[in-house]
Amino acid sequence: MKCPKCGSEYAYQDGALWTCPECAHEWSEAQAAPEAPAQGEGVRDANGNLLATGDTVSLIKDLKVKGSSSTVKSGAKVKNIRLVDDAVDGHNIACKIDGIGAIYLKSEFVRKA
Repeated sequence: MKCPKCGSEYAYQDGALWTCPECAHEWSEAQAAPEAPAQGEGVRDANGNLLATGDTVSLIKDLKVKGSSSTVKSGAKVKNIRLVDDAVDGHNIACKIDGIGAIYLKSEFVRKA
């Protein structure tokens, strides 16, 4: 069993609890069971809604564009998003924004429109 907090594979059972030697997290087997399926279900927005390729989302926060002096304002709608399997630094949405161009976003800064 893997640690639900840090994902360590070195967790061991100590009586009724499981213990992680890397982060010292303790949990019961009943607590870990509901959390395991939720991790691999897909990409979710800031409100917990499941996102899919082709969805329209809106930003919930002003975001500075890295390598540029421009900013994408909150409330901006982004159409036809594409979910990225190999997310770099948590940027799991690829899209095009008018006036900015192609950009990657983190799903925690968008909500499904």
